Amino acid sequence: MKVALLGIGLMGYPMGQRLCAAGHELHAWNRTPEKAQRLATSGAFVHALAAEAVTGCDVVITMLESGSVVEHVLFDRSAAMAIASSTLMVDMSSIKPAQARDHAARLRLLGIDYLDAPVSGGTLGAENGTLAIMAGGEPDTFARALPILDCFGRATHVGPTGAGQLAKLANQMIVGITIGAVAEALLLCEKGGADAAKVKEAITGGFADSRILQVHGQRMVERDFAPRGRMSVQLKDLRNALATAKELEFEAPITTLFEQLYAQGIAHGLSDLDHAGLFVELARRNGMT
Repeated sequence: MKVALLGIGLMGYPMGQRLCAAGHELHAWNRTPEKAQRLATSGAFVHALAAEAVTGCDVVITMLESGSVVEHVLFDRSAAMAIASSTLMVDMSSIKPAQARDHAARLRLLGIDYLDAPVSGGTLGAENGTLAIMAGGEPDTFARALPILDCFGRATHVGPTGAGQLAKLANQMIVGITIGAVAEALLLCEKGGADAAKVKEAITGGFADSRILQVHGQRMVERDFAPRGRMSVQLKDLRNALATAKELEFEAPITTLFEQLYAQGIAHGLSDLDHAGLFVELARRNGMT
């Protein structure tokens, strides 16, 4: 198929590579042109304007920073007006459910089918095609999107428009909170004189084991905080979760606490660290380097 991909960042770049490897005709755009240009070596056509990239495509995918950026690219920069009425729009960005529903309604007026399909699995999952994809929209729209979504990983239809974003918020709540639990536990052990690497090894396979312990816990042990998913993005997702909880009149005290912890870490200059960098903030609070 002829596919447009808007947003060639940490996630968009490996996803674009997978689309090219699967034989799709890829048209790429990014606000920073140099990032999109990297896909040219994989066979992608790189465009200076988003409206040019989407013209004549069967599927348009967005993988952008936030809901406001998606709205700006689609509606303020008129990319949506360049999308043909027969095109499928798949927003794989992580945005608020209310924003997804709004975008879907506006695109529907243009005759464009919409699916919100955010992902989990990070850059490693994007590279390996093992992302968990949470999709919201009509069942027939989901079925239509599957040949493309299968390039990226395992897709699950979780409900109507906006439900994919709800599932992603749940994912990010669990990820952000569990990163904090792992960081605090390993730091406690270090403070008491235990070997954090051996503690991680010892609890592997027990009830405390998790993907977060294995991946992010290892980053903490190695002090490897190069960004795969940034602290700033984790904070954005937690704030989206809290905004959605407020709309639903749902109390979320644990998420509220962790929103404050990530915000404090960013205030102390940790914005561009991997979200496992919450470890650094908790270490600072305990006088540990």
